[in-house]
Amino acid sequence: MSERIATVTRDTKETQITVTVNLDGEGRLNCETGVPFLDHMLDQVARHGLIDLDIKAVGDLHIDDHHTVEDLGITLGQAFDQAVGDKRGIRRYGHAYVPLDEALSRVVVDFSGRPGLFMDVEFTRATIGRLDTQLFWEFFQGFVNHARVTLHIDNLKGFNAHHQAETIFKAFGRALRMAVEPDPRMAGQMPSTKGCL
Repeated sequence: MSERIATVTRDTKETQITVTVNLDGEGRLNCETGVPFLDHMLDQVARHGLIDLDIKAVGDLHIDDHHTVEDLGITLGQAFDQAVGDKRGIRRYGHAYVPLDEALSRVVVDFSGRPGLFMDVEFTRATIGRLDTQLFWEFFQGFVNHARVTLHIDNLKGFNAHHQAETIFKAFGRALRMAVEPDPRMAGQMPSTKGCL
């Protein structure tokens, strides 16, 4: 497979974001979003996905975190879509269960070309640090719409909201890693009976 790296910039009146993704990285994160807990979650994605992420985001945080979190999901999704290319030779599907103490989450992803988010998570707190937990849905919705993936996220157990979120993002990273991995038995082939994704 050729180099699977993409850089995308999103520049609006609300946010200025640049994301570089290396799908065949070592799990390194260089990240400045202005939203500390989001940075912590993106570190989980990079580390557990073995994906290098370079993220610079400036947003209207004086209003709230909404635009920054949502637009980061959009930009990250666009970068993934570009980096994965035509999807020939990848596994396409990825899944992971991740525990953290009392919390357990399952994430399943399909690089199907069909955006869809199915998220069953009831956070036990409205905020983690200063981050509104509703914004996780906005992040993942932005990602799936622009990465063109189907994504199922289920928090199966947990009463500590930090643990709930961390298991979700760790599982997300591991599911992405599995899905975009080259499959030696599918080398050069499209992982679909339709012949395209």
